[in-house]
Amino acid sequence: MAGPASVHPSGAGTGPGRRRTTSPVELERVAFALFDSDGFEQTTVERIARAAGIGRRTFFRYFESKNDVVWGAFTEQLDGMRERFRARPADEPLMESIRAVVVEFNCVEPAETDRHRRRLELILRVPALQAHSTLRYGEWRAVVADFAADRLGEPVTALLPQTIAHTTLGAALAAYEHWLAHPGTDLCTALDDSLRHLSRGLSGQAPR
Repeated sequence: MAGPASVHPSGAGTGPGRRRTTSPVELERVAFALFDSDGFEQTTVERIARAAGIGRRTFFRYFESKNDVVWGAFTEQLDGMRERFRARPADEPLMESIRAVVVEFNCVEPAETDRHRRRLELILRVPALQAHSTLRYGEWRAVVADFAADRLGEPVTALLPQTIAHTTLGAALAAYEHWLAHPGTDLCTALDDSLRHLSRGLSGQAPR
């Protein structure tokens, strides 16, 4: 499949009426190139579609909005996260299972590291994305809360599963921010350390 290098952000070579076969991944790469060159808020759906050589209606077959492009295949990734939780040993301590899955969920191939960094920069730093991000965070927390509730034998709406979900997200966000602020660090290591601190009760002792 052709990569984004074959699609110039200006839309050159995609004349009126011409439609190029695309994919969510290719469309995402085109959009990110425009976000980098023009800024997220200045980039419109129409601009992304034109640069990708597709129509506006075709864009919406892949993503519900411009905001959703930043999150990529998030729904499918959450399905994978649920599968990882189901695969954890039943006798494994709850927070150990959560730490293992969250770290694995966020580890990407080296070739994808720069794009993952850019994705998180947009999610965490662009004001126009904050309301949308809140919805996505809620979906992420729901997966963690479902797993915690099942392990604890409590309703998912009970205080403890919800506390675990919220604090786990907070620890993950702290690791993301640390990673963005310190380019030489490894995201998975930062997440692992942050979640180990959380499981130890934030004692201030070095995680082991």
